[in-house]
Amino acid sequence: MGSIHLKNIFKSFGPTRVLKNVSLEINDGEFTALVGPSGCGKSTLLRILAGLEDLDNGTVSIDGRDVSGVRASDRNLSMVFQSYALYPHLTVRENIAVPLRMRQLNPSQRLPLIGSMITPATAKKEITDKINTATDMLDIGHLLDRKPGQLSGGQRQRVALGRALVRDPEAFLLDEPLSNLDAKLRVQTRAEITQLHRQLNATFVYVTHDQVEAMTMADRIAVMMDGEILQYDTPENIYSKPASIHVAEFIGSPKINIFPVELISPDQGTRFQIGVRPEYLKQKNGKFRLKAVISHLENLGPEIQVQFTLPGIDTLFHTRLDPKSAGSLTIGSTTQFGFDEVDCHLFNDRGVRLSPHKTRQFFKTLNDST
Repeated sequence: MGSIHLKNIFKSFGPTRVLKNVSLEINDGEFTALVGPSGCGKSTLLRILAGLEDLDNGTVSIDGRDVSGVRASDRNLSMVFQSYALYPHLTVRENIAVPLRMRQLNPSQRLPLIGSMITPATAKKEITDKINTATDMLDIGHLLDRKPGQLSGGQRQRVALGRALVRDPEAFLLDEPLSNLDAKLRVQTRAEITQLHRQLNATFVYVTHDQVEAMTMADRIAVMMDGEILQYDTPENIYSKPASIHVAEFIGSPKINIFPVELISPDQGTRFQIGVRPEYLKQKNGKFRLKAVISHLENLGPEIQVQFTLPGIDTLFHTRLDPKSAGSLTIGSTTQFGFDEVDCHLFNDRGVRLSPHKTRQFFKTLNDST
């Protein structure tokens, strides 16, 4: 009951085009992350879906129903904001009850329910039951009588999630909900939101600039840049089969190495870029070797992250090494790093990733010319 279809969405603020013909289909029960740098349009797209922002052109459909002109309160979507948006003068219990009371499920209302009427007593019990169910799921039942000022950042986030839960929405919309938490709490809350999604089997649309959040939480990721979706795919494919250099460079830490290369080939042009993830660069191993000068070393315990330069190229490159194999490296020393054809991506002069067939052709031509 929570499939979403955004079709040909355009949005401008004055002369600035924020969204450029964006289309996106999200299946019922799917966890979709919208990820990209600041200003790419991901939060605007979420607000258009929520009904908090008008669109210039395009349609928004929920379960096949066009809601483009429907106000936010009538879309039955729950939104969790970066700022939590809790009422400081209300208790946790009262904050969570707000959407229920806004839907007139309170003791002063009498609404039809399965052929009968909601009495003040049954309405109060329904509110209490919904609050208890949500707070038990989020383990915040012991906080019900506290006010937001008495809570930690992680507890406030759980309250915001609880308020979203009690609405029984068709989909949950989350706008950078972890950005105000410290690193340790982000990891914990990330796992809790993922578990909550599994429990509810509901549709989640999650906006973040953090690629780790997107990769670890989502069923599918929409990578956005400059108001467009560059790729919409599973985390595995986004990482291992990036559609372009922009996607390849945004996803992955340390970021992918991009090596420029020129090749005289009438079939494929002359300028290409080879992308190799840091984990696939091996010291003194691999078919294609690079002479490297070590510029920086970071010991992270289970691995050493190495930054290096190549002769004639004013760019820093990265690899990861086992501490035992990196023991002889020092800043300023030289070594060789290599990679194999199967471990790299080939991009054309427009930054588009070429097919495996064209990649094999390229390396065959490269081998023949050397």
